[in-house]
Amino acid sequence: MKVVLLGPPGAGKGTQAAVMAKEFTVIHVSTGDMLREAVKQGTDAGKTAKEYMDRGELVPDSIVTKIVCERITRKDAANGFLLDGFPRNINQGIELENELKKINLPLDIVLYFKTKESTSIKRLTGRRVCNNCGSNFHIVTMKPKKEGICDACGGVLIQRDDDKVDTIKNRLKVYKEQTKALLKFYKDRKILREIAGDMEVNALFKEIRKLLKKEKLI
Repeated sequence: MKVVLLGPPGAGKGTQAAVMAKEFTVIHVSTGDMLREAVKQGTDAGKTAKEYMDRGELVPDSIVTKIVCERITRKDAANGFLLDGFPRNINQGIELENELKKINLPLDIVLYFKTKESTSIKRLTGRRVCNNCGSNFHIVTMKPKKEGICDACGGVLIQRDDDKVDTIKNRLKVYKEQTKALLKFYKDRKILREIAGDMEVNALFKEIRKLLKKEKLI
């Protein structure tokens, strides 16, 4: 199972990826985590990425794509992978397709979480993040045992600046502009499937399971 999960901020991609990874024994690849891991391990692509990060610059698409491909060719990815939020634009999509061809790992499906703006705003404004370990919580759907305190490490839960309404609206606008061509790219390749990201977590996972079964991926 080789899957890309696309959708606007607040669509629930990360939540579903975690559930899917556990249920189907595939790896969940998040770009940010992967970059940090590659840098820590000192891979060739990781060393190059570190040079850009140390200068405060964005890591080029070609480097990010190489790090993705390094990750998905390890033994623990034998059953497949879920790319969460990558690619983000048409250039990354083309880079990824070219690299996957080289290692003979074409994508099976791209799931697009079509989500209303109001849903994204509601989810993101309620999100709280531990300032120590980075664990995620939500004031409605995933409350910590003690208000404002992380269950995992006891750190303080904060609202990130990019989870405030005005910032969220801008993020959604940028996302829409960036991914318009990418969605067409995957639609033209007949591997794009839309799913309603507005659903509750368990209901959404049932729909994903149903779709993956229909596509004969599980």
